[in-house]
Amino acid sequence: MSLIQAKTEVCPEPQTSTAVAFDVRWHVVVLNDPVNLMSYVVMVFRKVFGFPEVRARKHMLEVHEDGRSIVWTGEREQAEAYAHTLQQWHLMTIVVADEAY
Repeated sequence: MSLIQAKTEVCPEPQTSTAVAFDVRWHVVVLNDPVNLMSYVVMVFRKVFGFPEVRARKHMLEVHEDGRSIVWTGEREQAEAYAHTLQQWHLMTIVVADEAY
């Protein structure tokens, strides 16, 4: 045995996780406000989302009666774009993660 014989220990590699959750869906939620007319809200939904009259009225009534309506669900970037567009039309709009709603 030599005097310079080094004792080597093998350290285990640290466990890392590279999984990323891409499947989180985001909701565009329109909130009720005392300012906009119901007909105006229907018109905005039709222009922004291309909803038919019946679907636009359904969402408008949810906003009016329940205080909120999820008008779109999908990826975060598109949800934020829709929310920004609706805010430009002066509708109170938020974006929430699916798990938070």
